[in-house]
Amino acid sequence: MDFSLTEDQQNIRDAVLKHCSQFSDDYWLEQDRKGEFPFEFHKSMAEAGWLGIAMPESVGGAGLGITEAAIMMQAVAEAGGGMTAASSIHGPVFSLEPIEQFGTAEQQQRMIPPILSGQQKMCFAVTEPNVGLDTTKLKTRAERCQGGYKVTGEKIWITNAHVADKMMLLARTTPLEDVKRKTQGLSLFFTDIDRDKIETQLIPKMGRHAVGSNMVFVDDFFVPEEDRIGEEGDGFKIILQGLNPERVLLGAEAIGLGRAAIQRAAQYARERVVFDRPIGMNQGIQHPLAKCWAQVEAANLMVMKAANLFDKGAECGVEANTGKYLAAEAGFEACHTAMLTLGGMGYAQEYHVERYLREVLIPRTAPVSPHMILNFIAERVLELPKSY
Repeated sequence: MDFSLTEDQQNIRDAVLKHCSQFSDDYWLEQDRKGEFPFEFHKSMAEAGWLGIAMPESVGGAGLGITEAAIMMQAVAEAGGGMTAASSIHGPVFSLEPIEQFGTAEQQQRMIPPILSGQQKMCFAVTEPNVGLDTTKLKTRAERCQGGYKVTGEKIWITNAHVADKMMLLARTTPLEDVKRKTQGLSLFFTDIDRDKIETQLIPKMGRHAVGSNMVFVDDFFVPEEDRIGEEGDGFKIILQGLNPERVLLGAEAIGLGRAAIQRAAQYARERVVFDRPIGMNQGIQHPLAKCWAQVEAANLMVMKAANLFDKGAECGVEANTGKYLAAEAGFEACHTAMLTLGGMGYAQEYHVERYLREVLIPRTAPVSPHMILNFIAERVLELPKSY
């Protein structure tokens, strides 16, 4: 049992931190203020080959695992870019898994390389208004037509839909009332976005302004049959394969953001002098930060355990959800404590911790709430009755 990074993994971490150092905290603050997608950062990560870290070499990837992807995404957030930096490249790192696992060889070669190279950007369109986590109740319909499908419906909270070229889309191809099991009849597509048939509206929100979240309205949108991933009706089963790696990566990003907050707060506590002494001498400052450090590093162990299990092909649902839960809670406490450490200046944008605090609420809330994770653990680990 070894809890340390391998030499190669440490090299990945060091290289990503060095690469991201080109983009200062002030860069990310300015992107947040403008609400503009960080095209320069996305392009630089694509050109350096990082977007394909977990994709096979046959499609232009590095052929590594979710563990290495988690190490990379953690370093991206930790370098100061937080969830803005992570979310700008998060999709290609894990959202292409359905194509890699269930797509044909032709689809893999046609669809994956342009995303990894940065030539194209993608979004992942699953969630809908009034459906929440009850994915089997999706109302977006994909009806058979000559050569493919016509899709009509609405999606919500779709990251980067306003700047994306491609969309991973889950829609119902068989009405719910016509299937034996409610998980049947959903199909997955990866296709070009036709702006004449797809309208996006940015959702004004609390943080991560540079990476937009969208309402998406789809009206009579044609999707060629060759853009369907896997068999018709198997979409729900296919997207389930990506849930655990998504939770692992969100957990890793929350750890990175928590570390960034602790580092900035500790630096401030060393330098800020009140009553002729640095405030970092006071245990009222030391203890909360030390506690946050311990919680963040403990959560990191569970996140990496889940990543390791996934890469071994072992069951990791409990560990992935637990890691995401612990990392998000510890990351939030770290960002909140950092803000309190800086006092009034913590509320000022120029010190960045207020941005960290706004952004850390994303992994705490999405893609599944802490309450639903606790429901899952209670049911799967403690064998308690299902509560929903």
